[in-house]
Amino acid sequence: MGHSLRLGPALCWLALSAPALADTSPTTQDLYLDPAWLTLMHYQQDTLGGGFTSQADDPDFFLSDQGKQAPERELEATLSAIQQPGSGGGHAQCRFPARTAWLQGQLDLSLPAVDCPAYEAWTETLNTETVTLVFAASYLNSPSSMFGHTFLRLDPPQDDDETNLLLANTISYAADAAAHDSEILFAYKGIFGGYPGITSVQPYYEKIRLYSDIEHRDLWEYRLNLTQAEVDLLIAHAWEIRDHNFDYYFFDENCAYRLLALIDVARPGTNLLDEVSTHAIPSDTVRWVVDKDLVSEVYYRPSAATSVAYSLESLPEEQQTLAAAIANGYVDPESQEIQQLAPKQQAHILDATYDYVRYQSEADGWPREVAAPLSHNLLMARSDIDEAPAPQSPPQPEIRDDQGHNTFRGSISSGQLAHREFTELTLRPAYHDVLDPPAGYRPGAQLQFLRLDARYYTDNDELQLEQLIGVEIRSLSPRDQFFSPLSWQVGFGGRRTDNGAKRVLSPYLEGGAGGSWLLGNHLQAFAIATADVEIDDDLRRGYDAAPGADIGLLHQNNRFSFIAGAKTKAWIVSSQHRQDQVYIKGNWHLGRAFSLFAEFTREDHYDRYQSTWQTGLHAYF
Repeated sequence: MGHSLRLGPALCWLALSAPALADTSPTTQDLYLDPAWLTLMHYQQDTLGGGFTSQADDPDFFLSDQGKQAPERELEATLSAIQQPGSGGGHAQCRFPARTAWLQGQLDLSLPAVDCPAYEAWTETLNTETVTLVFAASYLNSPSSMFGHTFLRLDPPQDDDETNLLLANTISYAADAAAHDSEILFAYKGIFGGYPGITSVQPYYEKIRLYSDIEHRDLWEYRLNLTQAEVDLLIAHAWEIRDHNFDYYFFDENCAYRLLALIDVARPGTNLLDEVSTHAIPSDTVRWVVDKDLVSEVYYRPSAATSVAYSLESLPEEQQTLAAAIANGYVDPESQEIQQLAPKQQAHILDATYDYVRYQSEADGWPREVAAPLSHNLLMARSDIDEAPAPQSPPQPEIRDDQGHNTFRGSISSGQLAHREFTELTLRPAYHDVLDPPAGYRPGAQLQFLRLDARYYTDNDELQLEQLIGVEIRSLSPRDQFFSPLSWQVGFGGRRTDNGAKRVLSPYLEGGAGGSWLLGNHLQAFAIATADVEIDDDLRRGYDAAPGADIGLLHQNNRFSFIAGAKTKAWIVSSQHRQDQVYIKGNWHLGRAFSLFAEFTREDHYDRYQSTWQTGLHAYF
């Protein structure tokens, strides 16, 4: 009887498909080219030729042996499989519920009833009514998080205001990296596809613990305006891909890219993946989602570090000093210095100091024997103050991360180097430097990838590659009496350098560490001890190394940014000479799309003084 049941649909299928050899139904024949089917299967058109290749790298994602390159064969195999009777997790309807739902809607299929207990239990556990896209701000201290990170929060029905979204589940995509891999190895494998990507489901409170409490990263929550049917389709497709590998690439097929694919599946026609060209930076992908009118509301969740810093900064300067003295054990929380203040001021100091001590004990590992009794004393002193308001939360920034400038920058400029005039073209795929419009980016942070500067010298019609930056990272985080972050920088690539006889293009590696201090509103001073290595055949030993220093001032605001300072290096391996430079660079921001810029440097190298100046235009797109 079972064999007959299985044979019946097959015979019917053959009876319907045999005449199609001569006269195929246009609807069925063209269905495999439907953009929704191509999106469900993660097909991308081949660069050369008219074929397709799926980005899924797991054979189990396909029902046809030819499925990775043949959308038509995969559709036929799926149609056949979902019409077979049976039950259990191995049935095609259970493995691929989104495909099943889409094909059933397109072809009005009458499918056999199939029990899928694992999938049904999963959807009941997630209990999703709405979906929220969450963006975790950039974090320079981790290669995997330099551009920020995105994931989806699956929100249950909001029955009342007490519904705790911290208990909601999240869907995220990340590289499946080995725990012992170093940051350098992670960056290398992430760039060149050395890791499989995995889709995981975790409670939201675990994400907050990781991003907000440990990594000091603010979270932005973008509630999507998906209908319930679209939410169900997104959940169904998340089930389909959750156990299947997709190769992870740091620049394009990353966390943000996979989430765009999920949204494209949920609402066919959004075509978010079409926005991706050379790279998919999380803040850019959030911007695309907003521009497609997929967001109904936005909520800001400050990190623990942001909240503590805001509470301390809102104290008057003398009370900040008092709070620091309490935190470091020099003043007792119930001392006369506290008691003489107004109750509201006492409460503010005690609350801010308690939050700071708790933060330091969790984030920076203050010893428990120090933090615990101090926290207890602060709470006891605070409990004696009645009718004092609780600490205020930090205000939402005026400019969100997705509202900052676009990350691809092209520049055109003209200038002069030692009386040689030139025109320069610069292309930078990502991401931001300290002179770009700062709104929406971390103050004092710089992260550039694959920047290329090409110069055309007009005196002899010579075209030269001036520099190629592989990676350049700089973090100028100001220090104060509460926080003492390290300012640091690292970079590598190739650049033009003077070897005493001519300017040659030399590979280089540079780094440095030091400190930065606020001098006023938007103005900070920095001092960095540096170390440089250059490699070139024209050098006596093939390479040279130089310790040095970089001291300067940085000012950033939404209209104008500048940096000025002095650098010195002492080359000590292939040659013994100093290289000294003074510099000033400024950008005038014309909205978020353009900046006018000007630069001037004066350098003493091999006992020769020469000046370089240039002016031009940056365009962000």
